[in-house]
Amino acid sequence: MYKIAKSNLPALFRAIAETKELYLPIRRAGQVNFGPWSEDAEVDVETLKTVKSPKDVFFPQSENLYSCEREGKDIKIEPQALQDQEFVVFGMKACDIKGVEVLDKVFLADPIDTFYAARRDHGIIVAMACHEPEESCFCKVFGVDCADPEKSAADVAVWMLGDDLIWKAITEKGEALTKAVESLLENADADSDKLEEEKNNIRAIVEKLPYSNLSLEGWGGDKLEEKFNSPKWEELYKPCLACGTCTFVCPTCQCYDIKDYDTGHGVQRYRCWDSCMYSDFTMMAHGNNRTSQMQRFRQRFMHKLVYFPANNDGMYSCVGCGRCVEKCPSSLNIVKVIKSMGGEQ
Repeated sequence: MYKIAKSNLPALFRAIAETKELYLPIRRAGQVNFGPWSEDAEVDVETLKTVKSPKDVFFPQSENLYSCEREGKDIKIEPQALQDQEFVVFGMKACDIKGVEVLDKVFLADPIDTFYAARRDHGIIVAMACHEPEESCFCKVFGVDCADPEKSAADVAVWMLGDDLIWKAITEKGEALTKAVESLLENADADSDKLEEEKNNIRAIVEKLPYSNLSLEGWGGDKLEEKFNSPKWEELYKPCLACGTCTFVCPTCQCYDIKDYDTGHGVQRYRCWDSCMYSDFTMMAHGNNRTSQMQRFRQRFMHKLVYFPANNDGMYSCVGCGRCVEKCPSSLNIVKVIKSMGGEQ
């Protein structure tokens, strides 16, 4: 276990960026989101949650798949190159890493999505503990321990402890990254007791949060007919604006559309995030199989709480990050759905 002074973090970031791309929380126009590090970037690792999850370093909001160009009578097809350089994502929280595990179930299942797989293979995750979880957080409900990112699928776990950042490698990737920056680190074995105290303090905060004991009773992969046919959907969906905000800030939403762009001298085929809340989602020649907003609203929550666990050994497609709780303009989020459908008010 190692540590580095917070005041020396710019040197750490600079050292990582010398050999790898580095993504971390960047403040722009008053909002914090993950972005590429640069010398003039306003890094903000103290922010608990970025507006969007950092999933787009592995599953970009928009990415080219291939391009087509006409050469005389022939058509040249050029596939987009796969990620082939290592990169580091610094500061991911345990809930967002759990979200990546959900995406793994989708994109690494047969047939494997090679674009996603290449990014996962080359990505190194540095997870950061949540120093002060907020009222909108409920990651504990889905088995996430935000106090101890060492338990997550990260490569390195870090904690903010006083004026220092504690650093602990978890995987071989993490060991290699540690070795690359070890000249900036110092031994922190003497801080073990302080670290355990920090973990206990974080867990104590979690226990006091309003949604930490939210019950999932009545949900799961075996509740299909019961939940699908519930009359409560007809009342629950009405405030929904179909804006899609919940899907775009969510760490686990994986829906996308594939489109073609005419460049003037060829066509680029790309994919971009889509939302099951939109009326033209999965539109086909015959129309759409979900013709009402109630059906689309129901689809979102049934997928996260019933369909996904039914097909993935009980794993829910929600990680309790609380972004939808904060961002929904109608205060209509997964917590309200879980409570209402479970009989709570």
